[in-house]
Amino acid sequence: MTTASPHRALRVRPWPVDPTTAHLVPYAARRLNVDTIRRVLADLADAGYQRARTAALSPDEQAPFLPPGFEVAEHLHLLAHDLRGGVPPLRPSPLRRARRRDRAAVLEVDGAAFSPPWRLDAAGLRDALVATPSVRFRVAVVDGSVVGYAVAGRAGHRGYLQRVAVHPDQAGRGLGRILVTDALSWLASRGTRRAVVNTQEGNATALALYEALGFRPEPAGLDVLGAPLP
Repeated sequence: MTTASPHRALRVRPWPVDPTTAHLVPYAARRLNVDTIRRVLADLADAGYQRARTAALSPDEQAPFLPPGFEVAEHLHLLAHDLRGGVPPLRPSPLRRARRRDRAAVLEVDGAAFSPPWRLDAAGLRDALVATPSVRFRVAVVDGSVVGYAVAGRAGHRGYLQRVAVHPDQAGRGLGRILVTDALSWLASRGTRRAVVNTQEGNATALALYEALGFRPEPAGLDVLGAPLP
């Protein structure tokens, strides 16, 4: 399977858990239309892919994907935090800046924390780290080992909590709260007005954590779309 896309409006690569499925991530600054999506699907079928799956999309972003045959594969909660109202106080924590040599350990944590459809591979982690002009990548270290991490990004006055994961062996120690609070404090200190995060519908633990830290559900949410290829 090929990993590059000839279509400037989309980033396309094999989905990590199923290389016969193409993962489509729209570039935020570019516009898509129905004809472009149809051409993409035809090219993907010619390249040997059997299915296509999008990143999480807002209702407006979904519009060009629906006429060519995409349907909702999974619904996600979308939550927002008004950072102008303040953020929870920081406390001493086992966090430090992530280094390149931490990435293998970070992916091990991610693989333990998420089920197969949502696990990141190395390319997915790179995508998260370059998705915004400014990024904060922090790891939680316990007894010398990376046991959690968070990626937060900032674009103008908008903030994104792109990924938070804690190894299940460390559950109940408050590391998720520390990682999220650190990300929110960083965003607020740089003038970010609003931060958003998404999580799966069934992830009650993450949803409760985000709401406890000041996030509030957005009414529409996000959807991951999927389509079979001819």
